[in-house]
Amino acid sequence: MQTGRVLGTATATVKHPSMEGWKLLVVQPYGPDGHTPDGDPILAVDALGAGTGEVVIVSSDGKGTQQLLRSETTPVRWSVIGIVD
Repeated sequence: MQTGRVLGTATATVKHPSMEGWKLLVVQPYGPDGHTPDGDPILAVDALGAGTGEVVIVSSDGKGTQQLLRSETTPVRWSVIGIVD
C-alpha cells in the first residue's frame, strides 16, 4: 500500500472487459514521507469515488484487485482502497 494524489481520470474506448463500468484514476504515488512524488503516475481502479486533488491509499495486491473486479484475468494491478481525510 502507498499514498498518492489523484491527478485526474482516464478514459479508454477499448479496454479489458473486467474494466467495464469502473472509474479509472491517474494517481501520483508519494514517497515514504507521504508528500514527495515518487516515480511515474499509475492508473488505479476506483470504487470509492475519489476525485481530482484528493490523497488516496492505493494497493497493488493482485488478488484483491481480481476479487474487486470479479476477474482472474484482469490486467489491472492498482486499486484505490482508501481516501485520506
